[in-house]
Amino acid sequence: MTTDFFRPLARKQDTGITHVFLALKGARHENWAFYGLLFPNMDMSTDQVIEGLDDVWGSLYSGTADLREEQWLLPTSCPGWSVKDQLSHLVGIERSLQGVDAPAVSDRERPHVKNSIGEMNEIWVESLRSSSGEEVRAEFFAVTQERLAALRGFDEPTFDAVGWSPVGQVPMRKFMEVRIMDSWIHEQDARIALGRPGGRNGVGESVTLGRVDLALGLVVGKGARPEEGASVAFVITGPLGRRHRIVVIDGRGVMEAGDDATATLTLTQETYVQRFGGRITADEAASAPGTELDGDRQLAEAVLRALCVMI
Repeated sequence: MTTDFFRPLARKQDTGITHVFLALKGARHENWAFYGLLFPNMDMSTDQVIEGLDDVWGSLYSGTADLREEQWLLPTSCPGWSVKDQLSHLVGIERSLQGVDAPAVSDRERPHVKNSIGEMNEIWVESLRSSSGEEVRAEFFAVTQERLAALRGFDEPTFDAVGWSPVGQVPMRKFMEVRIMDSWIHEQDARIALGRPGGRNGVGESVTLGRVDLALGLVVGKGARPEEGASVAFVITGPLGRRHRIVVIDGRGVMEAGDDATATLTLTQETYVQRFGGRITADEAASAPGTELDGDRQLAEAVLRALCVMI
């Protein structure tokens, strides 16, 4: 079964690259070779997906309460984007999913926009730059409430229906999982810039960590490209911590249990996600609190460079 549910966004991109939501607006990165390969099946029910979106969107809304206008304009780790712009981007995505056409904006040079995907993402952000922070926040609340109501009104066959998404042809339920991740990452962008920690260790972070985990085989096998038989262990520390071990078999990174590793990377949850999202460089990740690189240092550093998957 297929659906045209995603057509509002699909028709807006004519580059042949269907990874709008993975283009994180020019955030610092070294590579973006793994588009579309990151998101095999994760088991979330429809109710879990909807409640996950509700949780993350509600957390971002409450986390931006009572801001002064100068706080809305604070820069974030997405170059060229302020706290307000983070919400504007999410407004634009959800309005687009409602079938609303992107507004016309002035054609001016934006040094932080590096590609056509970034240009597409910039349209809604630019269109809301003249609005106050509180106006954008109110629009964010309105559109997310509308989207939640719409999602709660869909039946299971609608969520099962396969259609266009930024990660390929997937069921709508899968697309909405990606929306949880994207929304949570942008929530953290805003909170870090504001110095307002929150939204941690819940469904948004859990989904995001799971998505990073799913990319590790590609990060090691196709990104770092160690020799055959080499293994890399990822030890992620924090309340949602985990350990994964990737072994190179026939040139591919395969997740396998085992205690030994050619190289071991110990990273906090924060560093793991921020490096994946291109918010910090490989050098910054290596020197971050809680980071340890053991065993083959050269391989560990190559893996850190390859771990930047989203842009």
